[in-house]
Amino acid sequence: MTGPRIVLPTDGGTRTHVLAERSPVHDLTGDAPVTRTAYAAAHVVADPLTERPGTETPCTDGPGIDGPGIDWDATLGFRRHLWSLGLGVADAMDTAQRGAGLDWAAARELIARSGAEARAVGGALVCGAMTDQLAPGRHWTLHDIADAYVEQAGWIRESGGTPVLMASRQLAAAARDADDYHEVYGAVLRQLEGPVLLHWLGDAFDPAMTAYWGDADLDRAAATVLGIVTEHADRISGIKISLLDADREVALRRQLPPGVRMLTGDDFHYPELIRGDEQGHSGALLGVFDAIAAPARAALARLDAGDTDGYTALLAPTVPLARHLFAAPTSAYKTGVVFLAWLNGHQDHFHLLGGAQTFRSVIHLSTLFALADEAGALADPPLAAHRMRAFLAVAGFDAT
Repeated sequence: MTGPRIVLPTDGGTRTHVLAERSPVHDLTGDAPVTRTAYAAAHVVADPLTERPGTETPCTDGPGIDGPGIDWDATLGFRRHLWSLGLGVADAMDTAQRGAGLDWAAARELIARSGAEARAVGGALVCGAMTDQLAPGRHWTLHDIADAYVEQAGWIRESGGTPVLMASRQLAAAARDADDYHEVYGAVLRQLEGPVLLHWLGDAFDPAMTAYWGDADLDRAAATVLGIVTEHADRISGIKISLLDADREVALRRQLPPGVRMLTGDDFHYPELIRGDEQGHSGALLGVFDAIAAPARAALARLDAGDTDGYTALLAPTVPLARHLFAAPTSAYKTGVVFLAWLNGHQDHFHLLGGAQTFRSVIHLSTLFALADEAGALADPPLAAHRMRAFLAVAGFDAT
């Protein structure tokens, strides 16, 4: 059987899309995956009926971020949804518009609130530790940057989460070479209690990360990362790689010290990286899992059961959606993530912090809608179609 029909705009024309019936994978609840570590990087829900006047933190992906505050009930409700599926939550990271609408003051509150919710439901939680409390446009010393990391990581630990040491724009601007990265990360890791995760963020996600780790040559950068991980393996439980380069991730994965796991942040090649090979596999810490949480969790259940064909059958159709969602400019992917959350009924509006709902075109979002349906990522196709028609009507398009 088929679902409702909807006319969608294309670049210069139209096409009719017939929605699929609701997929049974959206009825899933359960425990965490057994054979893979899996975190969904979660978005925040803006409250368009409030304002945040006087904010000075810049939004690097678009205009300044004065505008909506955060709808805490809907934001935490979405995290409970992810935990109910058995996924872990990665919070206060780029999917939550960190550094592009979510400043440290708001991130600090988000971390505390998410930590309380995680304790209440027994959910796994990791959170981004950055250095964004340091004002932009100033020269910060390596000591300043290390202290900023320690402050944020300490708050995350106190709130019940595991810190993820995110790539730092301040460090990228201040560091002269690989030795400076060794100095800062070493100083931070020696002060922290308990395991942490590292994060290598590529310049596709943030141009400020070009030549992170002290070298634009990725082979030399990888050697620096591996050196830091090896030296501090007793403090590092894993590393997330967001380079959109599957071969490089696999090569680094095979060199990690025992006890340090790879968590893929590759939103293009995640099915094969999670599936792995005879020499190992990656876990997941993915922004795309926000958008495809139910199909992803169903696929991981197939993998736990040893059904690799079933895993592939469920996850492969999500790849065209992911590639469109993260198309250049990749940093605008949050717009599509929130659009899908609205279509799926997880929030009552399509608004983002800093007005980021404008960062993708109507045509882009229309294609995203169709790809989400084909990926089994629409929980309630009639609701999604109703909301899509309303969105297109505001844009001056009749979808009937």
